[in-house]
Amino acid sequence: MTIQQLRTALRTAGIPPKGLKRKLVSALQSYLAKEIDGAGESSLLADKQDPSSNSDKRISMMMETKSVEDQVQDANSFSKVSKVQQSRRTVKQLQIKGKTVDVNAKMVATEQKKSACASGRMTSLTKKKASSDVDSKYVSAKNRDTLPVNLSEPWTILAHKKPQKGWIAYNPRTMRRSLPTENTKFVKILSWNVNGLRALLKLEGFSAMELAKQENFDVLCLQETKLQEKDVESIKQSLIEGYENSFWACSNTRLGYSGTAIISRIKPLSVRYGLGMSDHDSEGRVVTAEFDSFYLLSVYVPNSGDGLRRLTYRITEWDPSLSNYIKGNRRSAGFTIEERQSFSTNFLSRGFVDTFRKQNPDVVGYTYWGYRHGARKGNKGWRLDYFLVSDAIADDVHDSFILPDVIGSDHCPIGLVLKL
Repeated sequence: MTIQQLRTALRTAGIPPKGLKRKLVSALQSYLAKEIDGAGESSLLADKQDPSSNSDKRISMMMETKSVEDQVQDANSFSKVSKVQQSRRTVKQLQIKGKTVDVNAKMVATEQKKSACASGRMTSLTKKKASSDVDSKYVSAKNRDTLPVNLSEPWTILAHKKPQKGWIAYNPRTMRRSLPTENTKFVKILSWNVNGLRALLKLEGFSAMELAKQENFDVLCLQETKLQEKDVESIKQSLIEGYENSFWACSNTRLGYSGTAIISRIKPLSVRYGLGMSDHDSEGRVVTAEFDSFYLLSVYVPNSGDGLRRLTYRITEWDPSLSNYIKGNRRSAGFTIEERQSFSTNFLSRGFVDTFRKQNPDVVGYTYWGYRHGARKGNKGWRLDYFLVSDAIADDVHDSFILPDVIGSDHCPIGLVLKL
């Protein structure tokens, strides 16, 4: 291949194309052969008692919490790995933007989990038509040894520091489920930590309307909007047509910080802000909406912060308070043992189910990639976004999925389809 083709390949891989041809080839080989590693924010759905009453009405709760992939991938917790073998194979070709690059390198090839995804009609609370769903392709076992690394879909790289036997990378093209039949009522909810909504809306090439058209969701929950109260009205009027109901919580102690929202085309019965505790309600971290058959919470959970200065607050005050409200790198913020144990103690052990892990027990999928060091290109991420549901409605979850191809934030959206 030509030097120009090599340089194009290296740029695609995020590697500076410097040096003579021999050095360029060596750099590309090293990139493909290097060890892949990675590490996870959360959205939840949960079923429980109304925090202010003793009724038996269901609650669906979505929140974002600073926990990680390891807490659910640990062999002693929720994972039950399959017998699919993962192996390193020598490959001869790498497809890059239609070009064929001849290299002699190693790659991690895994059998993809088979799942049907198709276009079709859907029936929800509003009896709406669905947009086309994702394509379904299945990579058979006989082809997996020669599967090329797809640099346009880096999330399909199995990136984990300590991968276990049988783990495979999450691929929404093959693992998202087709929508329920049109005779089944359901609600489709997306959740997204946008890391600054105004910046996202100014991003060239991004369109909230296109996302709504593509996914045809009923409800969108946002975290880390970073809006001030004076910004809300203008944002509401220009965000997404057809979603007339939106509810915003903003920080009033640190302007342009934190912030959550629920945007819906279904009108809720009631809306609440915060946990009802002044110690926790100054940063706009919780919005609760009551619908006919469930409650929905959009929550932006504080992590332990720089120097772990808020670690004690997080695990001894916030998590227990949130748990009570909804129920009646090891020393890196969001990744500490204490935060993961608190997540397990206050939520998973109290009757809430991690929907993505239940559906995909042997799948490594991330929702957050730091901006440094090209983490997204190498799929070096964390799963920090969850939908948790209470055990009583866990069997009503039809699909729990990740949208890693949606860019604009250091997080990507996650989705949940709940049968009603």
